[in-house]
Amino acid sequence: MGAGKDIDGSASVPAFYGKELRWRREAAGLTLQQTVEDSFYGATYLSEIERAQRRMPEDLARHVDRVLKTDGFFTRRCEDVRRAKRGAHAEYFAPVAEAMGRARTIDEWSNALVPGLLQTEPYTRAVIHSTHPLDLPEEVDAKVRARTQRAALFEDPKRPEYWTILHECLVRQPLLPPGEMADQLDHIAALARRRRIVPQVLLWSSAIQPFLGLPLMFMEFEDEPPLAYTEGPYHGQVVDDPALVKRYRTSYDRLRAAALSPEASLAMIEQAAEEYRNGKQRD
Repeated sequence: MGAGKDIDGSASVPAFYGKELRWRREAAGLTLQQTVEDSFYGATYLSEIERAQRRMPEDLARHVDRVLKTDGFFTRRCEDVRRAKRGAHAEYFAPVAEAMGRARTIDEWSNALVPGLLQTEPYTRAVIHSTHPLDLPEEVDAKVRARTQRAALFEDPKRPEYWTILHECLVRQPLLPPGEMADQLDHIAALARRRRIVPQVLLWSSAIQPFLGLPLMFMEFEDEPPLAYTEGPYHGQVVDDPALVKRYRTSYDRLRAAALSPEASLAMIEQAAEEYRNGKQRD
């Protein structure tokens, strides 16, 4: 059995957990595939847990304890890892943030806020101050760092392929002072010019507006089923039922068809940024 890349167990609670999992598995003389046999999970999934890239579902932890004869160790520590993995993210959003790092494509419809992956720091702070006004400065800073770290996925020139549909209100109604709002729109335009994102704008006047009150995200992966995610005030829901994901996807595709083209959308975003800078923003 070939030795895998060493894991730094001191890096985090999930890394410690993953290193222990690999040590116990190799001590038992089992491959990844042998360990997950008769479970609902694949060898790649278990490998990513060992490398602290995924959380351990409780049912898989119970299976691993049974196969490796570890007397409930991984089941007992599962909650510790889940809490550590969450970090500054809301509990309901933590698995979504984790999945983004594995996604091959991400598609978002945003009706009320610029998507987190596209936010500048001032925009993120404004959102946090609005939704969590009693957060201490260090709590705000932690949330800003977490959101910034997620956006680092755009440093990869190849993946994910990211497409976003923005309601016109996100371009025309400022959440920030004019100069900072111009910077926010410039940031979106720069990512589009780098071909890292494809933005579309859905106009106020569009007749086709399903999900007008509901943001929606889709993620597709190389080796796992697609997911949909919806969110409301202080709660979110991951949808993995194939039939429901398909229905959501149909409505999303109608939104995409009704929105301005990527070229016209980028022109609108850049024009709005210039209007904010010059104090000539329109209603």
